[in-house]
Amino acid sequence: MLLASKPASAQKAKPIIIENADHFDINQAEIPDAALLTGNVRVNHDGVIMTCNKAYFFQKENYLKAFGNFQMVQGDTLYMNSEYAEYNGNVKQAFATGKPVLRTPDMTLTTDTIHFDRNIQQAYYNSPGTIVNKENTLKSKSGRYYAKEKKFQFLTAVTITNPKYVIKSNHLDYYNNSGHAYLFGPSTITGDKDYIYTEKGFYDNKKNVGHFLRKSYIRYKDRLIEGDSLYYDRTREFASATNNVKITDSINKGLVKGHYAEIYKAKDSMFVTKRAVAINLVENDSVYIHGKKLMITGKPENRVIRAFNNARFYKTDMSGKCDSIHSSQKEALTKLIGHPIIWNGKNQMTGDVMHLIGNNNTEKLDSLKVLNNAFLIAKDTVGNGFNQVKGVNLYGKFNDNKLNEADVVKNTEIIYFMRDDKQELIGINKSVSSRINLKLKDNEIDEITQYDKPDSDLYPETKLPENARKLRGFIWREDERIRTKDDIFPVEENELDDKIQAAKKAAELKPDVPMKVRKETKDYDKNHPSEKKTLPPPNPQN
Repeated sequence: MLLASKPASAQKAKPIIIENADHFDINQAEIPDAALLTGNVRVNHDGVIMTCNKAYFFQKENYLKAFGNFQMVQGDTLYMNSEYAEYNGNVKQAFATGKPVLRTPDMTLTTDTIHFDRNIQQAYYNSPGTIVNKENTLKSKSGRYYAKEKKFQFLTAVTITNPKYVIKSNHLDYYNNSGHAYLFGPSTITGDKDYIYTEKGFYDNKKNVGHFLRKSYIRYKDRLIEGDSLYYDRTREFASATNNVKITDSINKGLVKGHYAEIYKAKDSMFVTKRAVAINLVENDSVYIHGKKLMITGKPENRVIRAFNNARFYKTDMSGKCDSIHSSQKEALTKLIGHPIIWNGKNQMTGDVMHLIGNNNTEKLDSLKVLNNAFLIAKDTVGNGFNQVKGVNLYGKFNDNKLNEADVVKNTEIIYFMRDDKQELIGINKSVSSRINLKLKDNEIDEITQYDKPDSDLYPETKLPENARKLRGFIWREDERIRTKDDIFPVEENELDDKIQAAKKAAELKPDVPMKVRKETKDYDKNHPSEKKTLPPPNPQN
């Protein structure tokens, strides 16, 4: 029911004009100060046409009560129909009930009661309503329609149903022309192949692209994507994430982190950078692989991890670094390429190329290949010397992820500090041969066997000068050793992480700011020139 009281500016209000009625009656006894209009009633108020079967017109109050087949037409853009309606010409407000319907050229709203304020061009309803346009059906407990902006705002439970997905939220702004939805508070988008959660986000219902902030994530059947800022293109099955990115593979017990990632679902691939790390759980021990850039491609059984530019890896019993890492799940083969170095226990191993071969059944390391310029160094257990083995290639075998045995072949050389059971130095063995077999115990050299006429000498410590106790090419790189999972990150990437976390904390302390459409969303039209640009203003307000 509309208020009939006159506003302060009532003297300026335009009168309701009766343009047609089959019958016009006045009965002061039955309806004081009102005229009864019946049959093909048509009235006009400031350009808005209203028609009905029957009406009571209160001329002094500039007020109309309409019954039967009521319709209000505003230009050619807005139509409101109902069985009963009231209209106040002084305040330019309408009230409609009895199966009311509000229509524009591209949408239809049905509910129990509709209020329409012509002054601000807004319609609102406080009972369950349904909005239908070409692609979507929106249902909510209440809502407000902004005619100029062609925007709906919902502050209670709302559901948008599309053939491809369903959006649910308690606060949603929806632009009917563009199909743009702005979500605030806990909201979900559920599709056949994915599920999105956000507490602040944007979604383009026509182009199927979105941008999500605040506690947002995208869930596939086997993968969870999290980040401070997420972009999603449903058509291309593409997602990108920025800052505090975390991608969890629930099937393969894998986790990828970084501060920027691109995920291509259809291709089962992703690209990660900015403090990127891939974490895989192997026999209750996590393997951490880092590179300035990470590329992970292929189905789970054929997955390949590539880390390049200053690649590093760490697990509790082994770590290493090189220019790039290529790890194949199918072949259980990890290649360390470009100046590789591995630390296993007390041993340091270097060469031109290294291959770590695993066993997919036991999920343990099986063997090791060091190809070209193989060099193994271990610090003497008691003194300051170094046990060294050098050759062209090294082939090692692991037992419980510890190097158990190694064969060094071609042009082998050795320097070994021999000690007795009391760890007293017997002498320094220096020899050359064609092949050497090493037996290791607790990651230390326990037995050495030389083959094919070895040339060997045992020197007393005083007889072998310091400069002769190191093989050519010897470099002890203990200061570079990766001792923890955090050591895999260079200083500059840790500094980047500190800046990102500080900025996030500062943002959390600031009052909420309007949603801004992400750059990829704005650039979508540039990348798809054949589509008409219909983006709304970047910061829509209520």
